[in-house]
Amino acid sequence: MKLLLTSGGVTNPSIRQALVDLLGKPVEEAHALCIPTAMHGHPQVEPALTWQFVAGRSDNPMVDLGWASVGLLELAALPSIERERWVPWVEQADALLVAGGDVLYLCHWVRESGLADLLPGLTDTVWVGLSAGSMVLTPEVGDDFIQWRPPSGDTSTLGLVDFSICPHLAPEGRPGNTLAEAEAWAAAISAPAYAVDDQTAFRVVDGEVEVVSEGTWHQLRRATP
Repeated sequence: MKLLLTSGGVTNPSIRQALVDLLGKPVEEAHALCIPTAMHGHPQVEPALTWQFVAGRSDNPMVDLGWASVGLLELAALPSIERERWVPWVEQADALLVAGGDVLYLCHWVRESGLADLLPGLTDTVWVGLSAGSMVLTPEVGDDFIQWRPPSGDTSTLGLVDFSICPHLAPEGRPGNTLAEAEAWAAAISAPAYAVDDQTAFRVVDGEVEVVSEGTWHQLRRATP
């Protein structure tokens, strides 16, 4: 897959251009599926916030970018639907718009739904992650970002990239995670780790990682030689 891993969505022209480059065509010619699943698992997300994201009325630009079409894919529903019905929806989409919320809840349903099995074959599809929708592709999220736990107790994430992300970096006194909090989080992370604000994203193609930012980001933990 091609990955655009954001903290706050497609929040500035640089991130939007990265999205267009990954799609290989204008957003207005691309078809997307919106995946709100992570929002259902987060204790602070009310139903109205989920509706706002799906309707393109949230503060995180994703659904409202002018797509040719946007469909809804609820991962928790997929185990009750024949694969022959929903797999073509995924294979035909140009982009998957994956909402934030609870990262382990999302990871559980990516696996349980069977979507995880499809990801290696979606070579032309762009995964556009928002917060937890980005973190789910990392190898490790750390205890600070764990609220819900799967029945298995497994806290691993999908590991499609080899670095971890602390999103929503913000100055002291502002909503989000301070640099000091991010540094404390990174100390308990074994993978390379970044803290990024909502004006920053990662563009990942064939394992090559590029930071796209009009804001602030820090690499807190580097790869061990």
